[in-house]
Amino acid sequence: MGVSRRNFLSNSIKLAGAGATAKVIPFSVLAEPMVYGPREGLAQLHWNENYYGPSELAIKAIKESSHKGAYYPDLLVNRLKSMIAERHNVDTENITISAGSTQALSYLAQAKSRENPIATTELTWDSHLGYAQNIGGTVIRVDNGDNLEINLKAIESISAKNISSVSIVNPNNPTGLLLDSNDLRTSVINMSKNTLVIIDEAYNEITNKPDDNSMIDLVRDGYNVAVSRTFSKIYGLAGERIGYIIAQPDVIEAIKKNGSGEFSVSLGGLAGAIASYNDEAFLKFSKSMILEAREMVYEGIAANGLTALPSETNFIFVNLGNIDANDFRDEMLKMNILIRGKYGDFNQWSRISMGKLEDIQSYIDAIPIALEQLRA
Repeated sequence: MGVSRRNFLSNSIKLAGAGATAKVIPFSVLAEPMVYGPREGLAQLHWNENYYGPSELAIKAIKESSHKGAYYPDLLVNRLKSMIAERHNVDTENITISAGSTQALSYLAQAKSRENPIATTELTWDSHLGYAQNIGGTVIRVDNGDNLEINLKAIESISAKNISSVSIVNPNNPTGLLLDSNDLRTSVINMSKNTLVIIDEAYNEITNKPDDNSMIDLVRDGYNVAVSRTFSKIYGLAGERIGYIIAQPDVIEAIKKNGSGEFSVSLGGLAGAIASYNDEAFLKFSKSMILEAREMVYEGIAANGLTALPSETNFIFVNLGNIDANDFRDEMLKMNILIRGKYGDFNQWSRISMGKLEDIQSYIDAIPIALEQLRA
C-alpha cells in the first residue's frame, strides 16, 4: 500500500509525540544562560585542556572566519597541511587533517583492526581503540612495568605475531611518563619492519625537548610509522577540534577511505590552528604556566604525604596510597573541583590536569579535606 502525505504526516506527529514523552528537556535547562566551557566556580581539571587558550591570534582568526562560515574550508585544509609539511620537511601527501587527532586515529584503528589485532599498553589513552572494538576488532594490551612505564621490550616482542598495528602514546596518558627517545626510536624502527607503529604525540610540545622526543623523522625516512598531533592541548583549541596525522601516503589514504576524510573539520577551527601554529610567544607562555602549575601540585601532594609520577605533560598521575581514586574524585567534586577517577584496575591512582593557577590552588587546598573525609 502506498504512503499518502496525510499518513506520513500523521505517523510523523505520532513519532514526534513519542519522542517528546520519552525525552523531555526540562524548561529550566532551556532557560539557563548559554555557557561556553566550565560553569562558574568549577575548577575543571580532568580533560588536560589548556585553559589559557586560545591565543589572541587564534581568537581573532576564528572571529574573522565566522563571517565566511557559509563556505567549506578546503583551502584552509591545504594551507595548514603546507605549514605542517614545511616545518617537518615532509610532503603534504604525508598529512591528513581531522576533527581532533581522535577522528583520524579512530579511522585508522578501525581500518587496521579489520586486518589483525592491535597491540597497545595497559595504561593508555584508548578512545580510538574502543571504536575498533565496536566493529569487532581485537585489542591486545601489554602490562606496564613495575613503575607504570611502557614496557617496550614486551610490545616489541608481540609486534611480530600477526599484529596489524602498535599504538603508543608518548608522553603517556594517563601516567605522564616520557620514553627515552633513543630507546623508543630503536624499538619503533624494529617494530615497523613487521607492522604499522602509531605514536600519539598529543603532549609532545610540553616536553623538555619536543624535537628530540618526536618520531616524525622516521616517517620522513620512509619507515612504516604514523605520528598524530593535536591542537587540543598546548594550543588551547580543544573545542575547535583540529588535529592531524603524519604517515606514509598509503596510510593517509587508508584513513581517508575509512571515514569522512577531511570533510568534517570546521572553518573556525582551521583558522585558529593556522593563526596559532607559529605563535611562539603564546606557546612559551602556556608552557611556563603548565610548568608552574606542575610544581604547585608536586609541592601540594608532598605536603599531604602523597607521591606522584614524574610528568612531562600538562597532567600528573597521583598515588593516593590506600584511597580509592573514584572516592577521592567524588569528594573533590563536592568542593567544585573536577578531576579524573580511577583507570581500569589502578584504583589508587588519580590524574589531575594543570589549569589556571587559582584552580590548582583550590585543588591543593582541598586535598587535606578530601583525605580526612576518606580516612575517617
